[in-house]
Amino acid sequence: MKNRRHKMIREIVEQQNIETQYQLTEELMKHGFHVTQATISRDIKELGLVKVASANNTFRYGFQPGVATINTFDRTRKMLRDNVLKMEIGHNIIVMKTLPGTAQGVAFCLDSLGWKELLGTLAGDDAIFLVASDTCEPQDLVEKIHSLML
Repeated sequence: MKNRRHKMIREIVEQQNIETQYQLTEELMKHGFHVTQATISRDIKELGLVKVASANNTFRYGFQPGVATINTFDRTRKMLRDNVLKMEIGHNIIVMKTLPGTAQGVAFCLDSLGWKELLGTLAGDDAIFLVASDTCEPQDLVEKIHSLML
């Protein structure tokens, strides 16, 4: 739910002039997301939204120019530490078990790292299939992921 809400928030602030948390809450409700102001406040912080200059000397929520907001190394480390339960290897596939509801967020973070050893991921609710490239031993990829969790 959180990942879908974050995606919707990104779309809303990219397409509309959202000046207040109240406006953002209202727009989310139009899309079926019923959230509190406290949740919106946390989402804004997690997404890295800031007030940026808009037309007519006003300010709206947006992403800070020149700053990558989609993923950070520290966020990936935190996601892995907080949500990964175990990993098992089968040929070039690694099955990663996560806490319920967190697999898609973890997979997104891993994909965003751009590692050449990782061809891609497929996530459900609490499990992720990671596909190791032919040039990589899956055990090496597991160890690389484990090193981020330390």
